[in-house]
Amino acid sequence: MKIRQHCRRGTTLKGERNLRVFVKNQRNEPLMPCSNKKARQLLKDNKAEIFLYNPFTIRLLYATGETNQEVNIGVDTGAKYIGIAITSQDKVLTKGEIELRQDISDNITSRSMLRRGRRTRKLRYRKARFLNRKRVEKWLPPSVQSKLNATFLWIDKFISLVPNPNLSIEVGKFDIAKMINPDIKGEEYQNGDCKDYYDVRYFVFARDNYTCQVCKKKNKVLHTHHIVYKSKGGTDRADNLISVCTDCHTSENHKQGGILYEWMLKKKKVKQYKEATFMNIVRKRTFSKYPNARITYGSETTPKRKELELDKTHYNDAITISGIKSIKENSNEYFYYKQFRKKKRSLHETIPRKGLKQKNVNAVRNNKNVKYSSGFYLNDKVNVFGKIGWISGFCSGGCYVKDIEDNYITMPNKNYKQVGFKRLVLMCHNNNWQFICTR
Repeated sequence: MKIRQHCRRGTTLKGERNLRVFVKNQRNEPLMPCSNKKARQLLKDNKAEIFLYNPFTIRLLYATGETNQEVNIGVDTGAKYIGIAITSQDKVLTKGEIELRQDISDNITSRSMLRRGRRTRKLRYRKARFLNRKRVEKWLPPSVQSKLNATFLWIDKFISLVPNPNLSIEVGKFDIAKMINPDIKGEEYQNGDCKDYYDVRYFVFARDNYTCQVCKKKNKVLHTHHIVYKSKGGTDRADNLISVCTDCHTSENHKQGGILYEWMLKKKKVKQYKEATFMNIVRKRTFSKYPNARITYGSETTPKRKELELDKTHYNDAITISGIKSIKENSNEYFYYKQFRKKKRSLHETIPRKGLKQKNVNAVRNNKNVKYSSGFYLNDKVNVFGKIGWISGFCSGGCYVKDIEDNYITMPNKNYKQVGFKRLVLMCHNNNWQFICTR
């Protein structure tokens, strides 16, 4: 089993650096990560064995010294993506992004509608049973709880792979606590929210996706415009602020007949920043779960990332959050994990159709709604026709395979999408997380 099999490309270009490989000793305790070359040599000489595929980890089969260096883990939390980076001194050992599921709320809504319809048809006089179930302490909606569990899952996993790491976590783009009390610090964060004008400004830009709301253009110098003018009693609250570029934030637009004046008359509504609520939950739960972690915010990360001359990505933010001062060694690769629903069971397949008294179990569509077949599982990483892909569904006698660009891999000179099992070479199982190592 070659380590490079887990990467998009099968060869290493000259001068490029790869992600480090995690190492554990004979007692399953973490050691300092090693290079790909050293890991391959250890596996070849039977001095190590594969301990974990995602992320790739080896376990030594012999006793060795355990000299450790200072290791820092930076985590950029979010409602859609998580950025993680591990650094040591001036080196970036590993970095990557994790994409979280966004379909849980819709799936629950669909299930609820199906149940309601079924009970209406069959149990016309059924007593209402909504809101009659006890909720556990600190209950959260399933969509929020899933993201929170996934966030802590990956933080704990990477903590277990490196020796005595220093954990730093970004829990939002802005410090909501400082909006009320700019002098807040330490345990005072437990007592309420706060508001600092710079953070409100940062929040408004993030909410509007760094886009001028007049000309709808990006990459311009933005101002925070008061929808209701302060001279007319407007406040500095975020719901009264909107992003406007310098070309549109003119005195002409402020006067009668201008678009900004019309916004004031109509009291223009701005979109809600739903991620802020989730990040509030993350912040509170993070304080209790990781009391020794260093907590930071996006308003602190952005200027530091610019000092390191890094592009805006989730893993680069994580590198900055880790506290690295300068970068002399940075990998050309980054890992990417995507959470998905492993068993893609169509909800409508569970109920009878067209007056049938039994479930429609014989429908052809049901062949695709299984999670394994012939020793292969949904989303397994496979090699087919010399290309790397992932199983996206099953059919009679075969399956469907998609590449990293979400395109179907088909037989050369053929148009149909089905691929026979005999054509597949299993590389690794992915469970509920799709692993991609890309450039």
